[in-house]
Amino acid sequence: MQHMRDVWVNWCEGEEKSYNICEFFEWKKSDRMEMIDQLAVVKVSEPLLVAIECSLIELPQQLLQTVYRQSYNRVRQERHVMDYGFIATNGERGIAVDTIGYETPIRKSRLIPRQEEQVCALVKHKAQESFGFKGELEDVNSTVMDKMIGLTRREKQRKQLAMMVLDQLFEEAELWEMRYWYTEFCPSKYDAIQLMSHDQAWTGLYNEMKAGWSKQHEEWTASIIKGQPFFEKLWTSYEDEERKKMSK
Repeated sequence: MQHMRDVWVNWCEGEEKSYNICEFFEWKKSDRMEMIDQLAVVKVSEPLLVAIECSLIELPQQLLQTVYRQSYNRVRQERHVMDYGFIATNGERGIAVDTIGYETPIRKSRLIPRQEEQVCALVKHKAQESFGFKGELEDVNSTVMDKMIGLTRREKQRKQLAMMVLDQLFEEAELWEMRYWYTEFCPSKYDAIQLMSHDQAWTGLYNEMKAGWSKQHEEWTASIIKGQPFFEKLWTSYEDEERKKMSK
């Protein structure tokens, strides 16, 4: 069993969307970063790594048995053994995991670049193992992940909310509403939009909105969620969180 010492982590708990597990460049001083004394390192197959990143599946028993009590941390100079703590890597990227005693990847963290390179070098000559995992290579978040590349944590939050609103539009909006909100985002296409069906208008709006995040995206999202308590509460919580961080 191979191990890494003094591993920096920034845990995200209960996260099923890989794009919400913050990359190192997104880490903030206000995050609760910590250094883990020792984490076991396992080289896993690509399907298993994707499943760990993008879900809360029950981990294969072979994997759990391999890493059982191989990792530990120190709290006030006392050594605390982690039942199932480890770094999973496919040899190209890695993710730290702590199940906090369960059999699912409850806590996850990206690695700092220097340590990710060290992890990949550590397993360079080892073969990937599936540990009995039978899942298919299918990242349910892959299409959304593509839309999040290059965005900040703040922008990802709002982009995710905008995508939720778009889903609701598709399911609930009348034709006139669909055309209206597409026109709000793309007023220059007014004439063409008026000739579109519901599905055509939704697809057009989706294609316009899926790339990046801009002031236009922000204003459209802030406008459409007015009068919708659930979405308004989410939006307000994001703003409150930002104000708290700025005041520190």
